[in-house]
Amino acid sequence: MAVVRSKICGITRVEDALAAVAAGADAIGLVFYAKSPRAVSVAQAQQIIAALPPFVTTVGLFVDIARVELQQLLADVPLDLLQFHGDESLEQCEGYGRPYIKALRVKPGDDLLALMAEFPSASGILLDTYVEGVPGGTGLAFDWSLVPQDLPKPVILAGGLTPENVAAAIAAVKPYAVDVSGGVEVSKGIKDADKVRAFIREVRGG
Repeated sequence: MAVVRSKICGITRVEDALAAVAAGADAIGLVFYAKSPRAVSVAQAQQIIAALPPFVTTVGLFVDIARVELQQLLADVPLDLLQFHGDESLEQCEGYGRPYIKALRVKPGDDLLALMAEFPSASGILLDTYVEGVPGGTGLAFDWSLVPQDLPKPVILAGGLTPENVAAAIAAVKPYAVDVSGGVEVSKGIKDADKVRAFIREVRGG
């Protein structure tokens, strides 16, 4: 059985990043979107990344950010992977010298194969829950049966995942990775180390 990777997103504190890594997280997510309660400053991001050990992927989450702004941010923050979570076009995702993943918000009637095909250079596609006017972090799950099997790119499953439902989500979708934020929190942006450990334990099959 394939190993499913895990990303703990919306990290705002060094201690939460280190707890996620200690629990076995493959990646941590830093939100650079001012409207998010989990947004971090450049200084916060630098501090968190500097504290990490090797072999942990640092992912920056962006929502319709201006190119010049993102270029400046990347000069200041050594991110490994970019996550575009807004209405970005292919052209808006490329050209930063970093691999990227594109988030798609899933709703009934979507042709996920066609939507994925619009981003041929993406390293993977993140599937999140569609809520009108909200780019992500809703804490709501979508209908996992909407995801076709054997999609052509690695799928990162997000949207309302918790330690209680992630095993069922993995069984239904068979994703490359899972991504959690609110499902392992005490409050927005503050992680619960016990929940993080429980989540990753479930991802790894208990």
